[in-house]
Amino acid sequence: MGLKLSRTLWVDSATEHSGSGMAPTLTVEPAGRCCWDEPVRIAVRGLAPEQPVTLRASLRDEKGARFRAHARYRADAAGHLDLARAPALGGSFAGLEPMGLLWALEPDRPFWRLVKRDVQTPFVVELEVLDGHEPDGGRLLARAEHERHFMSPGVRRVPVRAGRVRATLFLPPGEECFPGIIDMFGTGGGLCEYRASLLAGHGFAVLALAYFRFEDLPENLGDVSLEYFEEAVDFLLQHPKVKGPSIGLLGFSKGGDLCLSMASFLKNITATVLINSCVTNTIVPLHYKDMIIPNLDTDPRKLKITESGLLSFVDIWKNPLEEPNNQSLIPLEKAQGPFLFIVGMDDHNWKSEFYAQIASKRLQAHGKDRPQIIYYPDTGHYIDPPYFPPSRVAVHALLDKAVFYGGEPKAHSRAQVDAWQQIQTFFQKHLNGKKCVKQSKI
Repeated sequence: MGLKLSRTLWVDSATEHSGSGMAPTLTVEPAGRCCWDEPVRIAVRGLAPEQPVTLRASLRDEKGARFRAHARYRADAAGHLDLARAPALGGSFAGLEPMGLLWALEPDRPFWRLVKRDVQTPFVVELEVLDGHEPDGGRLLARAEHERHFMSPGVRRVPVRAGRVRATLFLPPGEECFPGIIDMFGTGGGLCEYRASLLAGHGFAVLALAYFRFEDLPENLGDVSLEYFEEAVDFLLQHPKVKGPSIGLLGFSKGGDLCLSMASFLKNITATVLINSCVTNTIVPLHYKDMIIPNLDTDPRKLKITESGLLSFVDIWKNPLEEPNNQSLIPLEKAQGPFLFIVGMDDHNWKSEFYAQIASKRLQAHGKDRPQIIYYPDTGHYIDPPYFPPSRVAVHALLDKAVFYGGEPKAHSRAQVDAWQQIQTFFQKHLNGKKCVKQSKI
């Protein structure tokens, strides 16, 4: 982890001491620098035996929006409290949830989603211990600041403006070459770097790729040309720090069906991970050379509005197995390598489970291996890296309206932890056997 600088702050000793005669202390281990996808151990010492306390966490994103969580606890007979052993007695969550103060963070501003925009700076989490079980009324006993970074020590961030390609490349530390991955998000557009930067900390060269609403790229998602993505594949494969002769793809939502098309039509792609993706081309037509794949049609009459006034898209998409909708199906049987489908069973954006099953049947019907599919119960559409608060509701970037995306917070949070490891394992298995055939001079 490199140099560790403790950021733990103790309340001035003039504050009233607990029955132990010592001022309580709040510690976070590992102290100092820690990456967002790493768990930490939060503990309080110096409390009175069986003392009831409330722990609070808060952070501000780059736009100043505040997120908060709290939970009630009781110290043990020795006046110690270890969140890895003590269950929360209520608050933002309940039960044994050592990282609950992070994944249960909720925005003060309604429907605001926690996103890291500048991965070169950390989120600073403020932690507080209050006497008693009133989250806003108890006496402050101890506090600490905890920095959660998005780039492991030694990871390099390289802006990419090569030809038409607009992206950021994240390179792990070291002299050797690394397995290459292209990482894409959905209809929010722009350049999302937080997943790529974290993944690079696990030994992958990851290209976070924008395809609209960024710099000189189109402002709106119009017809998409696969040649743009082919250029990105070529760029990554030609980089001296990237292992050949092939790369992997990681795509979420609309970025997922683009990855499916890339794997099906482009060369040198041998491992593809799809997070809650459709098996058809969606939103806009896809062009490649003299071919056009139409987008899957929708029926706006089936748009639902929840009791809370939120939109639900899940039923608007037409069945891709029926005529003429099947014209939008992506011929994934043409792909060279294996697939991993990450599926939230409570995805309210579209029927991710149904689409993954279509993909599996289609591959097997063409004599291909069955894809790996991991189903996560009570998990919604936005499956992020670990400890991000589940985005059950968010404002849709194209519609500017609040949309319900599904998921039960505790189950969704567990799914994010597991899926993150499954993604790494899949890429390590299918990309790490390759050899570096280039001499790195970078």
